[in-house]
Amino acid sequence: MSNKTTSGGIGARIKESIRKSLVSLKRSPQNIPLVALAAAFLVYSLNLSSIANTTARINGANMGQCEFAAMLFSILAFVVFLRAFPRRKPVSKLMLGLLSGMLAILVGVDAVYLTRIVSAVTRAENPIIIDQSSLYISTARTVVTIHIICICLTAVLLILLPFYANLIRKINTSIDLEEGSNMTALDAVE
Repeated sequence: MSNKTTSGGIGARIKESIRKSLVSLKRSPQNIPLVALAAAFLVYSLNLSSIANTTARINGANMGQCEFAAMLFSILAFVVFLRAFPRRKPVSKLMLGLLSGMLAILVGVDAVYLTRIVSAVTRAENPIIIDQSSLYISTARTVVTIHIICICLTAVLLILLPFYANLIRKINTSIDLEEGSNMTALDAVE
């Protein structure tokens, strides 16, 4: 039986995994806004059928283009994000500027799409009524709103990255060794 399983209980293993996560986060704090960007992409892409059905039903001006641009720039934002924060190199200001532009475009096309939904539902002449057969319209409205919130959250996290990165780096993640404890040599086979 290994020394790891006998020397510490579940609490010690959980504590060690949290410590390792913090060490990883200290090395790359940009993963926090990356998670927010991934959440925005997942929210939008997993509900794409509701958005497509809404586009087909309302058929407002530029709704299809907005839907296409949102998917395109959501995918491209990942690539640009990873290029903006290369490993062991300084932040690429050009890619960071391009990422900011893409996030602004995403919020813009979502706002246009949301405006088309609201105007179709609230127009005086022949409004679209949301009932059981067209429930996907309210789902699309909610999804686009959540997408805007996630993109704005990503932008705020990117702006605040230098501040909370310094705070994260100040967290003590060193291992305290008790006096008199013996450190065993690592087995080369493991």
